[in-house]
Amino acid sequence: MGAGKTSVGRMLAKRIHREFYDADAEIEKATGVKIPVIFDIEGEAGFRAREEKMIEKLTGMQGIVLATGGGAVLSAANRARLKQNGRVIYLRAAPEDLWRRTRRDRNRPLLQTANPLARLRDLHSQRDPLYTEVADLVVDTGAQSVGTLTSQIQGLLERLDQPDCHPARGLEHGKH
Repeated sequence: MGAGKTSVGRMLAKRIHREFYDADAEIEKATGVKIPVIFDIEGEAGFRAREEKMIEKLTGMQGIVLATGGGAVLSAANRARLKQNGRVIYLRAAPEDLWRRTRRDRNRPLLQTANPLARLRDLHSQRDPLYTEVADLVVDTGAQSVGTLTSQIQGLLERLDQPDCHPARGLEHGKH
């Protein structure tokens, strides 16, 4: 959360002439309530069940750019669907960077704790191996602008689609 999935995804979709979907926004549209309300009423487990159904629906679509919620990779079914149905880009950010980007955002239920930075560190240690496992590309976000990140990803995707490119031999960490 806070890595830039929605901003980068939206810009990438525009540049490559694809339709953009944000899984969390689609869940909100389908339920008529914001994500924090779903967490309040159904808890994280209820939200994750809704998220899994939405990801199943969205990964069945062709020719789209999809931004998932940060915890979507917790589900093995989501990881399999994402991997089988498209290119997966992991926008990796240090917990400290994520904290700076999200510290004033009250719409992130998992960060409504006494120590959100510690929570981000815990989430990162839990999720980073899962993101890395499913990713075709791992791109460190750092302090780059959305435009710079999008350009970098667009170039990496173009190289990944070249017939002589083998992702297992060098695309991890955004290098080829």
